[in-house]
Amino acid sequence: MVSQRMMRHVPWLAGTAFLLLAASMPSVALEAPDGPAVLTVSGQISVTNQADEAVFDHAMLEALGRHTTITSTPWHDEALHFTGPLARAVLQAVGAEEAQTVIAVAINGYEVEIPVEDFYIYDVIFATHANDTPMSVREHGPVFVIYPFDSDSSLHQETIYARSAWQVTRLLVDVD
Repeated sequence: MVSQRMMRHVPWLAGTAFLLLAASMPSVALEAPDGPAVLTVSGQISVTNQADEAVFDHAMLEALGRHTTITSTPWHDEALHFTGPLARAVLQAVGAEEAQTVIAVAINGYEVEIPVEDFYIYDVIFATHANDTPMSVREHGPVFVIYPFDSDSSLHQETIYARSAWQVTRLLVDVD
């Protein structure tokens, strides 16, 4: 026979059991992309939608929030309005909160290691649009790593310029 005292604790026990079970289960997967893949994130991530990767189309990246940075770059004649999700929002979406570095990989094989702390110190975006127009491969798309160069003069250095990869299609996440 179950006592009244035990009955009062059953909801608490059930809730605790649910939390323990949920904590031991794999993370919830992202929805599959409806459109063409724009960015694939792999490595040490806990949220995926395809094998061990998180694949994003334009709509999925846009759903992470549109952040606009107006800045000049060494590769353009004038300041442009770059729009895309904050880099840290993408890492959060794939469950990579413990990440230490990200390797951005471009279509041509260019790879650059970016310390994740940059994404939290600066509003680095994974730009998909320039002046409200989707960036084609010819125009540095589909993803261009953009630092807010005009907001901080310390960003005007070769190391940061090298991290501003364009034509990025893949990110490799590492926690070491």
